[in-house]
Amino acid sequence: MGYLHQGHISLVREALKLTNLTVVSIYVNPGQFAPSEDLSTYPSDFHGDISKLMSVPGGVDVVFHPTNLYDYENDMKRNKNDQGVRKNLEGKGAVVSCLEESGMGHETWVRVEKLENGLCGKSRPVFFRGVATVVTKLFNIVEPDVAVFGKKDYQQWRIVQRMVRDLDFSIRIIGAEILRDNDGLAMSSRNVHLSAEERGKALSISRSLLGVKSAAENGHINCRELRDSVIQAVSEAGGRIDYAEIVDQESLQAVEEINSPVVFCIAAWFGKVRLIDNIEINL
Repeated sequence: MGYLHQGHISLVREALKLTNLTVVSIYVNPGQFAPSEDLSTYPSDFHGDISKLMSVPGGVDVVFHPTNLYDYENDMKRNKNDQGVRKNLEGKGAVVSCLEESGMGHETWVRVEKLENGLCGKSRPVFFRGVATVVTKLFNIVEPDVAVFGKKDYQQWRIVQRMVRDLDFSIRIIGAEILRDNDGLAMSSRNVHLSAEERGKALSISRSLLGVKSAAENGHINCRELRDSVIQAVSEAGGRIDYAEIVDQESLQAVEEINSPVVFCIAAWFGKVRLIDNIEINL
């Protein structure tokens, strides 16, 4: 999505270990934003992104930077008076199906039906529809053998894995570990919108997740108690919980006790910034 940070660069370094030609896609996908979400304010610095990529030892071979993967020029010509269509074609509005209000002709969407329902999918019902569709587009255009996704977006990574399996893409999907700043905050393009005070409070997320992992490793496996401890810590720090769930690493179904590999996933608001984080627990 651009506005690259060292977390993204770590994905590039991982790809360089696995391939002899590396492509980086930079595309803020309007299809995964609901009308009420922050597409218009999503940070962007394409020239800065290129500089960061050029500084990576070994470099990258291609930067794929399309202007609009939902660009239906003929539809715009036929609907010159339809401001909603023109707004969408310019990439400033939500990309929607032609069956929806202000639709622009795009009606093919990829859904990963079970995995997209929980976690982020509860509060962002069109998000993973947009993710799966645009990743399918990218894969069909670029035709990679290997693709690297960060585990910070854990649900997204698992959805792409399942989509590739179910649709028989001959692509190996790699999950790269979360990269954190020195204070423990998971790197994110949205972190720039945090005030210094909000950032300090947001550290309650990573600290409480580490506390849960330690507790689980010491025999505390009741998920309700572990969830409650994180919710309390983040809420007391001033965060507003979107969700906090302990789920199976592959099915993403909630579990009551930790008896198999799980991941604790959380989303919380600090000020106007929604942060996501997670930690895998492999007892």
